Amino acid sequence: MLITGATGSFGRAFVKRLLENGEHDRICIYSRDEYKQALMREDLNDDRLRFFVGDVRDQSRLRRAMEGVDVVVHAAALKRIETGHYNPGEMIKTNVLGSMNVVEASHDAKVKKVVFLSTDKAFQPISAYGQSKALAESLFLAADYASGKSGPRFAVTRYGNVAASTGSIIPKWREIIANDGRVVPVTAASCTRFWMLMDEAVDLVLNTIEDMDGGELNIPTLPAYSVGDLAKAMNVEMDIKGLPHFEKKHESMDDGNCSENARRMSVEELREALKSV
Repeated sequence: MLITGATGSFGRAFVKRLLENGEHDRICIYSRDEYKQALMREDLNDDRLRFFVGDVRDQSRLRRAMEGVDVVVHAAALKRIETGHYNPGEMIKTNVLGSMNVVEASHDAKVKKVVFLSTDKAFQPISAYGQSKALAESLFLAADYASGKSGPRFAVTRYGNVAASTGSIIPKWREIIANDGRVVPVTAASCTRFWMLMDEAVDLVLNTIEDMDGGELNIPTLPAYSVGDLAKAMNVEMDIKGLPHFEKKHESMDDGNCSENARRMSVEELREALKSV
């Protein structure tokens, strides 16, 4: 198996699960961050791991890394919404053209299954990030439609931000608290977001790999929380900054599956859930 973006939050958790399951004797780590790869090598110290420094923008490097690989999990992406707003071209190069490269390299290397990790921001997108992920979803689903009987099968998983993943709201606020701060920046207290644990994200991808026939868009049903309730659960005060025009007040997974209308987590439930992330 090969995982693009494998040194990110999801990739590290996914690789650890694969090692625990013991079903793969060769797991390829593909990412452009040599330092994170070195840390991962030291942390896991497992002979089943193979490390490839490379960018999804480089199709030839992807093709080489995929030699002898049966399954590819495409998790690499530029994910910061504000970064995409100011650098949409870079989002296109990584999230769209990079996904095209994964599709083409998978065909050339005769991979059997390819799973793409998408986001709720790809549904009715208003940000460059969401738009780029929506295009990548279309690329993968179209690739499955066009693939011959002997070609790779492609599927997509779509979900919300994973709680406490790198760069997300919880670790940011925890850093402020650790530095004796009690006031955190908030766009809008009434914003709602889906709540998903990393183990649930890993399960979703593993189950998709196991059960996919090709062409699936797998979307979980998740609870949601308001940013204001999260602030109460973490016992911090809010400095309201205002919602930028490229960020949604509420997110949606698909039609009828909106964070505003999903089961709402209480402050007490959030406080308990935070203990596990």
